[in-house]
Amino acid sequence: MVARSFQSLTLSHFRSHKHLRIELDPRPVVLHGPNGAGKTNILEAVSLFSPGRGLRRVAAAEMARRPEALGWKLTGALQTHEVEITAEAGSSREVRVDGKITPQIALAELLRMVWLVPSMDRLWIEAPEGRRRFLDRLALSFFPEHADSSLTFEKAMRERNRLLRDQVRDPHWYDALEAQMARSAMDIQTARVDTIYRIAAAQDHAATAFPAADLGLDAGDLGMPDTEAQYRVALADTRGRDMAAGRTLLGPHRADLRARYTAKDMEAKDCSTGEQKALLISIILANARALARNFDAPPIVLLDEVAAHLDEGRRRALYDEIVALGTQAWMTGTGSELFSGLEGRAQFFDVTDEAGISTVRRHE
Repeated sequence: MVARSFQSLTLSHFRSHKHLRIELDPRPVVLHGPNGAGKTNILEAVSLFSPGRGLRRVAAAEMARRPEALGWKLTGALQTHEVEITAEAGSSREVRVDGKITPQIALAELLRMVWLVPSMDRLWIEAPEGRRRFLDRLALSFFPEHADSSLTFEKAMRERNRLLRDQVRDPHWYDALEAQMARSAMDIQTARVDTIYRIAAAQDHAATAFPAADLGLDAGDLGMPDTEAQYRVALADTRGRDMAAGRTLLGPHRADLRARYTAKDMEAKDCSTGEQKALLISIILANARALARNFDAPPIVLLDEVAAHLDEGRRRALYDEIVALGTQAWMTGTGSELFSGLEGRAQFFDVTDEAGISTVRRHE
């Protein structure tokens, strides 16, 4: 059974929070307060209850409270289970579910999660790497095994690239690595294409104030073979070219996510800042709708500084959609006035910094 929300969240020596415990109900969560107070740190803690490296994508040691650097601990009580995530000083994360050590990927069976953070606001105008990571995060919300496919591909590709740089020409050194790359590449490609299809289906006929995005997958300058066998042959055929470049030039690591503002028939990169943000929100909402439909429970949605670049009308429309979804969305902003319209429909927390320690107080 997929959980719908947190009933409580406890942080110990995590970032700016020496000790924090929040009691929660299923409604959306509003965290407001000045910049630097520790709001995003709470969202990062929540994001770690899903597979992957969290919304900041940093090592466990970087999340420890300074100057103590004693390690940290997160505890989340869900409707169905209690999850504990710890990182002792100098150690990687360890996940326990109901007291039993559990692989991190198993978290996807307990919670589905999507997020939007300010660094994504420039997604459509910056390098393809960010868009690939965004698409892969969407894919991971549907297909937890996508993480293993990506890790397998990247590990094998790193080994192949090392052989290329060392000018190794014996094909026997490449064959097993390229077989691994081909299998995982097709899994990655399938998950990405299926994710785009699901997002598109969830946008169709949705009554929303946010513009629909027409998404597509660009395979890169050299394209992408259609089958595992074709990709293996292509890798073998291009070893000479890749050796000259010192890296693998063909594969899912070269793909790019395309987006068009459907109503205006305009590339996302050419839209205004506000339109680009609205397109991102539209995709996140479609992702949440698709997950709710597929897993009979809406995902946890994390929206950091979500009010930026949105006018009052779109803010209210966003909040109405979140409430309609029934998701425990976690939202941050500098002031409670940015969440006008959510009074009585959400739980509000004031986050402040007192002598370097984040403090959280609930109010309605």
